Amino acid sequence: MAFAVVSNAFAGGLLTNTNQNAAFVRNFAQEGKIDLTSIYANPAGGAFLSNGWHLSLNNQTAFQRRNIDTTFPLFQKNVDDSNPTHYFKGVATAPVIPSITVSYNKDKWSLSAHFALSGGGGKCEFDKGLGSFEAAYAGILEQKVPGVLPLLLTQGLMAKGMDPATASTVAATGQYKGYSINSFMKGRSFNFGLQLGGTYKFTENIAGYVGIRGIYATNNYNGAVNPSIYYNLPAAGVSNGNTPLNNYGIELNCDQTGFGVTGIVGIDWKINNHWNVAAKYEGPTRLSLKNKSEIDIASPEVQAAASSVLGQFEDGTKVREDVPAMLALGVQYSPIEKVRLNAGYHQFFDKASKKYNSKQKYIDHNTHEFLLGAEYDICKLITISGSWEITRYGLADEFMNDLSFNLSNYMFGGGVRIHATERLNIDLGYMCTFYNSRDVTTMTAAGPKVDHYDRKNHTFGIGFNIDL
Repeated sequence: MAFAVVSNAFAGGLLTNTNQNAAFVRNFAQEGKIDLTSIYANPAGGAFLSNGWHLSLNNQTAFQRRNIDTTFPLFQKNVDDSNPTHYFKGVATAPVIPSITVSYNKDKWSLSAHFALSGGGGKCEFDKGLGSFEAAYAGILEQKVPGVLPLLLTQGLMAKGMDPATASTVAATGQYKGYSINSFMKGRSFNFGLQLGGTYKFTENIAGYVGIRGIYATNNYNGAVNPSIYYNLPAAGVSNGNTPLNNYGIELNCDQTGFGVTGIVGIDWKINNHWNVAAKYEGPTRLSLKNKSEIDIASPEVQAAASSVLGQFEDGTKVREDVPAMLALGVQYSPIEKVRLNAGYHQFFDKASKKYNSKQKYIDHNTHEFLLGAEYDICKLITISGSWEITRYGLADEFMNDLSFNLSNYMFGGGVRIHATERLNIDLGYMCTFYNSRDVTTMTAAGPKVDHYDRKNHTFGIGFNIDL
């Protein structure tokens, strides 16, 4: 019912997670680093690791709130809450976000593999549903869609034992007074990514990388909207009665699965002991998600009103949701041996990635990210780090809705690396995201509907890095 409610809850573009391990959580700017934990961000840099096997095991835990305040004139007809502004809270949790990286180095060659959640990564629930569906139902009743209200009242009277002819006559005098609604939305989204590739050192200072990533996407969307109406029936002496809209609710359970592959190339130039620069390009990933759905809508009126949203969930339908191509640039400067300063840049080519119903046409410009980080070895055992990142999406108002929304943001992160032994170090990190809230106004026949979008996000990470 809420497509992509669990879309990228972490750092990255619209459908791409860039926080692939705990090392990222404590230092976002990984693109210019040479480290086992940077193989996702700077795969070519893996060529400069020492000979032998290297293994990194990580987990992240993320908590997010998605807050929507929807203001709509017809909400005043809600008998449970007549305030024209209703608050809808989405709770997204991802207690386990695992990743594993392994590399084998031999002289000029290096082979590596990386498995993680390249997109999605959790579940989200709106226990009171979403404003768009409440507004749709309020509009159907208020506009007196031909035959809807009398039919509802007739059905309600017949359910109470009245014969059909009398029920129809009495229902014709019905006067609509208001409604109540019982609704919920749940979503779950996981894009599992497996990256395989190899590097080669052309010189002692320059290395190149070629690899591929396969993505298996699996999503589930489950929701229901069950409204009731309140009315007067002068012919039956009934005031403010109510009846469930048994034939006017919606129930949905949709599973989506798809698979795609893309190529990756990278280069790293280790200029000297002070400077390192790197670049990576990931091609677009074509994802066509096939639906396996159960949708229960008995009313043609509601079917028509909801078709623009539910069409992408019809059983057997294939939904395009391509992962955009990405360019990453990075640099590391080490003024002294114990200090490393990092900077990075990402561009996600969103405008060129195809989406359901050509939604990409509502993207004004590609997503840009700028990253800064710093690390300091305070002693032989402890390295501390801190970082900052800013993400700017280019989404027009038409792209935004309460079913799926992204907000530009900035993040702060920090943490420590504990050098437990010569072969083992442990990363501990925390990051928080501050989102730029946004108002989007949609004109309807009943007046403007204004949605105020906001988010909050906190992520913790732990990683174990081992030289085998």
